[in-house]
Amino acid sequence: MTAFSLEPAQLAWCGELRALAAERLRPLAGKGEPGRVNRALLAELGALGLLPRLFTSGALELCLMRESLAHACTEAETALALQGLGAHPVHAHGTDAQRAHWLPRVAAGTAVAAFALTEPAAGSDAAALSLTATPAADGWRLSGEKCWISHAPEADFYTVFARTTPGAGARGVTAFLVPADRPGLTGTALDMLSPHPIGALAFDAVPVTADDVLGEVDRGFRVAMDTLNLFRPSVGAFAVGMAQAALDATLGHTARRDAFGGKLRDLQSVAHQVAEMALRTESARLMVYAAATAYDEGAPDVPRRSAMAKLLATETAQYVVDRAVQLHGARALQRGHLLEHLYREVRAPRIYEGASEVQRSIIAKELYKNLEDR
Repeated sequence: MTAFSLEPAQLAWCGELRALAAERLRPLAGKGEPGRVNRALLAELGALGLLPRLFTSGALELCLMRESLAHACTEAETALALQGLGAHPVHAHGTDAQRAHWLPRVAAGTAVAAFALTEPAAGSDAAALSLTATPAADGWRLSGEKCWISHAPEADFYTVFARTTPGAGARGVTAFLVPADRPGLTGTALDMLSPHPIGALAFDAVPVTADDVLGEVDRGFRVAMDTLNLFRPSVGAFAVGMAQAALDATLGHTARRDAFGGKLRDLQSVAHQVAEMALRTESARLMVYAAATAYDEGAPDVPRRSAMAKLLATETAQYVVDRAVQLHGARALQRGHLLEHLYREVRAPRIYEGASEVQRSIIAKELYKNLEDR
C-alpha cells in the first residue's frame, strides 16, 4: 500500500463507517443538547468499537475514521476525536496504572477525556504556558487558568500542561493527568459556536503527585507535540470529510437545478467552480494520507508534513464549503440545511491545534532547519 492508494478493504471500511454514521450516530447526535457532552453518542461510539480503535490504530486509520464520520455526522467525528486527543497522552506516555484506570472507560465512552493546553495568554504559543506547578511536600500545586478547552467543564479527566521550571520555555513544562474531581479545580462553560462544550478551567492550588505525571517532569512539551503531530493530519481528515460532503451536495444540486434554459451544471462558470472544488478536495486528501503514512512509518519530517496537511485541508474545506453555499444560494443558509451546518463547523479547525498562521511558521522553521543540516 502507498500513501496515495487505499486497499479495497480500506475503501469498504470507509463506506461502512459512513453508513454507520448516517444510520446509527446521526440520530443520536440530533438528540444532543448543544454545548453539552453527548454521552449517549459517546457510548454508541464505544459500542460500535470505534473508540477502542483510538488506541490500536495508526495515523492513517485514524484519518480514515475521522474523514468517514465527518462526511455523515460531524458531531460523531468530533466526539471521537476529542476522546482521542485527551486520552492519547495517557495511552502513549502514561503509567500502567494510569492506562488501566482510564483507557477502558474512555474506550467504552463512559469517561470523557480533555486536552488542556491553551491558556488565555498562551494559545498557539504553547511554550509560553504560565499555569504554574509549585513544588509541595507530596508533589506540586497547580495554579492558573486554561481556556477554550473542548469538553470542559464536563470532562472526567484532563491532560494538563503546566510549568514546572520557570524561565525554561518549552523545556520546563510537565504533563499531568488531573481527574475532574480534584480539590481546587473548577470550570466554566463558554458560549461558543460549537455543538460540544468548550470551557475555561481555574486551578486553585490543585494537588498533583508524581503518580499523575505523564511522561517525565519538564518533558511535557514533547508529550504535547507528539499528540499534535498525530492529530493534526487527522484534523485535516475531518476537514476533507466536510469538503467532500459539501462537494457531493453541490454535484447533486447543480445537476438537478433548472437555470437559464438548462441545468446549473451546464453553465461553464458553475462547472469550473465544481471542478476546482473537486481538485482542491482531492489534493488535500492526498496530502493528509501522505502525512499520516509518514507518521506511521516514523519519518523524520513528520512535523512539517503534519503542519502542511492540516493547513491545506482546513483552508481547502473553508473554500469548498463557501463555494457550495454560493452555488446553492439562499436555501443553504436555512437553519438545518447540511451546508448551514457545515458552514458553522468548518471555521474552527483553521484555529484549533495550531492556527493556520502557526502551521505556516512550523513549515518554514522545518524547511530552514533542513537547509542548515545539509
